Amino acid sequence: MDARTPDFSAMRTAMQSYVDQEIIPGASWAVLRGREVVDQQCVGFADRETSTALRPDHIFRAFSNTKIFVTCAIMLLAEEGRIGLDDVVEKFLPQLGNRKVLKPGALSLADVEPAKSPITIRQLLTHTSGLSYGIFDPGTVLFKSYNEARVLNPLTPLTDMIDRLADLPLSFHPGASWEYSVATDVLGRVVEVVSGKPLDAVLKARIFEPLGMTATGFHVPDAQQGRLVALYNGTDALDPMKPGLTRADDLPYPQAYRRQFPRLSGGGGLVSTLPDMLALIQALLPGSDALLKPETLRQMTTNQLPAGENIRFANLGPIPGKGFGLGGAVTFAPMPFDPPNSTGEFQWGGLAGTHWWICPQANTAGVLMTQRYMGFWNPFFFEFKRLAYQAVGG
Repeated sequence: MDARTPDFSAMRTAMQSYVDQEIIPGASWAVLRGREVVDQQCVGFADRETSTALRPDHIFRAFSNTKIFVTCAIMLLAEEGRIGLDDVVEKFLPQLGNRKVLKPGALSLADVEPAKSPITIRQLLTHTSGLSYGIFDPGTVLFKSYNEARVLNPLTPLTDMIDRLADLPLSFHPGASWEYSVATDVLGRVVEVVSGKPLDAVLKARIFEPLGMTATGFHVPDAQQGRLVALYNGTDALDPMKPGLTRADDLPYPQAYRRQFPRLSGGGGLVSTLPDMLALIQALLPGSDALLKPETLRQMTTNQLPAGENIRFANLGPIPGKGFGLGGAVTFAPMPFDPPNSTGEFQWGGLAGTHWWICPQANTAGVLMTQRYMGFWNPFFFEFKRLAYQAVGG
């Protein structure tokens, strides 16, 4: 084969194997070399029970892939001088000023001390604000308090979330550590306050419509419900390679993504398609029609964490070689499971298995989408990406 013509056959075979093993129901993807789409395919099913083959126009639950859209909205406002990245959050949301922080080893919400500094917009973008999620760390003081306060309640608007967060302490002093959190939901409310419009209207006017994204939004309209991909649970959350998939359309709550809820979650509320996600990723690559200015894109893809600090998850501990930019992880030292030439890669994904990446150094970017709960950074993603990098570089 011509060395300049990428061969994606190994990648397709690998993804089909994951479908055949019942690790994922199906996968839809696009791979870019530079700004050119060099591979776009679907394998497997949108609905295993009806044997509906996955098509490019099928709609996926984006979960945390939503975060890159809200990040872009913040950066657009920053480019216009309406937000400064080092502005304190109480400038826009007064309730989040004068924070208290849990003391090390705290056993109750009362065991707190005043925050050494206020939360900034940059810290919200990088998950270094001290906010938490109430999802990933059961047994902790904040997990219990976030759930008792119903911080993630879809039946209330973002204003209610801010009010509830106002009464809860931070897990650490702003800027002192990294914890995945509701920070991007908070930023969604900042977008509303600064623009004077609901988050869905801002995203539609500033991102969806300019980029021709016709199927991205906070729910699937009634007429398009048949395009929504079925969601599945794996057999064992602790063993991502154990075969078996169980239908789970009502995760994370009944009717999620199927109807409009009061909460416009900037952290996880969107649905999207492969062509729409591809349009966004292409718009985040340098070019005359890029969504953001070159300097903005450079900031977003630059690791913002202090030297020696990694992102970390409660169950996994620190993730070696991974820092965080504005809205996504940044690889500063590839690990064995990463493509060897992925230094500088900017990427993130969603809990149900939607992913994107941009790597200027390797001249590649891409989108990979499936619908398997706990599908974020699942082994299928790492194998897919290694094979994609190999093909593009070959």
